[in-house]
Amino acid sequence: MSTRIAFLKGHGTENDFVIVPDPENAIELSPAAVAALCDRRAGIGGDGLLHVVRSAAHPEAQDMAAEAEWFMDYRNGDGSVAEMCGNGVRVFARYLQHAGLVTEGGLAVATRGGVKRAHLDKEGDVTVGMGRARLPEGDVTVSVGERSWPARNVNMGNPHAVAFVADLAHAGELSAPPPFSPASAYPDGVNVEFVVDRGPRHVGLRVHERGAGETRSSGTGACAVAVAAARRDGADPAATGVPATYVVDVPGGRLVITERPDGEIDMTGPAVIVATGEIDAEWLETAAR
Repeated sequence: MSTRIAFLKGHGTENDFVIVPDPENAIELSPAAVAALCDRRAGIGGDGLLHVVRSAAHPEAQDMAAEAEWFMDYRNGDGSVAEMCGNGVRVFARYLQHAGLVTEGGLAVATRGGVKRAHLDKEGDVTVGMGRARLPEGDVTVSVGERSWPARNVNMGNPHAVAFVADLAHAGELSAPPPFSPASAYPDGVNVEFVVDRGPRHVGLRVHERGAGETRSSGTGACAVAVAAARRDGADPAATGVPATYVVDVPGGRLVITERPDGEIDMTGPAVIVATGEIDAEWLETAAR
């Protein structure tokens, strides 16, 4: 490992990430190293880390290399591995543009949740094709303190529990994962969204992300919320034959989610690179012990 490692910092609707370019997959990023980098007091700080690797160089992505040159090796802020991160894909695409590796227009990004299609707009937004939602059967309940709500189980390549509430303050501090039942619904944990209505096809949310805590935004969470809202509102595109578009306010900004009759979901929102720098490899090695 060299004595210094390049990094960038970026965010999508204030869901922020440490970005580590590593085309040949030469940098070892243990869970402890990722957690140290994402630490907001002793590290760089971020909700997660985007490890930028050529698909052909990563064993988990080699079978996607013919379709997508770049693999988003995404890690949660606690160092754990995650299947997907919607805001992360937007920031990942913005980094590739920033680095001169892609231009405006479409590109494919390999993720553990499959290959995702992104489009870099001239106006600065990034649209990501998030694939189709799966709606596992079975009743789910989430709780905060003495309150409990029924929740919709939505899988966007990662698991979500979507609860519609009267007031976002009812979600509490969200410093710990909200309890849910039955435990069998989410054996590996879950992202929990608390949602309020703000107008026709317009909702607001707060989210506790598995492995990260409450974050300022969640792209897959916003998609899960739009899907759940469309079913609640009788606007399932597969049934109506008409796309359903929802504006989703997150604490860090606004996302626009469209689900088409074929089930494919598009998410549009901003993505910003805010800083570049270098990590001291000796510090990282010590911090990761």
